[in-house]
Amino acid sequence: MLIDSHCHLDFPEFHNDRGQVLERMQAAGVTHALCISVNLEEFPAVVALAETHCNLWATCGIHPDYPDVREASIRDLVEAAAHPRVIGIGETGLDYFRLQGDLAWQRSRFRTHVRAARSCAKPLIVHTRAASADTLAILREEEASECGGVMHCFTEDWDTARVCLDLGFYISFSGIVTFKSAASLREVARRVPHDRILVETDAPYLAPVPQRGKRNEPAFVTYTAAFLATLLKIEAEEFEALTTRNFERLFGVSVAAPQSGVS
Repeated sequence: MLIDSHCHLDFPEFHNDRGQVLERMQAAGVTHALCISVNLEEFPAVVALAETHCNLWATCGIHPDYPDVREASIRDLVEAAAHPRVIGIGETGLDYFRLQGDLAWQRSRFRTHVRAARSCAKPLIVHTRAASADTLAILREEEASECGGVMHCFTEDWDTARVCLDLGFYISFSGIVTFKSAASLREVARRVPHDRILVETDAPYLAPVPQRGKRNEPAFVTYTAAFLATLLKIEAEEFEALTTRNFERLFGVSVAAPQSGVS
């Protein structure tokens, strides 16, 4: 049993063959996946997937790469999170790589998400890129340790990871960890406690080796999981079991393998 802790199955890349993608996911032994919201406008499509498929969950949030979308209030996020299939707040955070200029709006949006997560006691899904110092400062200032969460698609250094762990966050690794250029990230993965590791695809992006360059999909999380198991010198089945337990603990869900063809 393996869980893809972060994917975007509502994205246009999956509109033509989502059913087949879900079938391949189950055939690969990836029993569950968390579908991540990136803005309020498309949140209904994300939650509809989780309502339709019992092995999918949803989150509610606004990604930092979306400057021209409706902002969410704390109340908006808390009300969305009350849906029984919504188990986290995000994707939220800071990204100073793709956008430039005065990004105070990103920091304000991030603070709103942290406050909403604390209010509804659901974990944060945090994106950070080229913004680790400000990300950590806001997590501290807004007392994000009260809700916890996951640093998704982690690509930062060990010092950043250590602070996140100290704040009670989990570290999630995507297919990037399998890339030849990711030697420093692999060193971080070796140091993260086993009870704080998650694994994800971030599909449709960042397909792992040997699928790099293709559209990513939840079935491909098996390659990243196998790679990390080898890196950590543990059996693949043990890695799958521990990441499943970690997901259950963080998101407060109980995972049972779905029946074949469940929708």
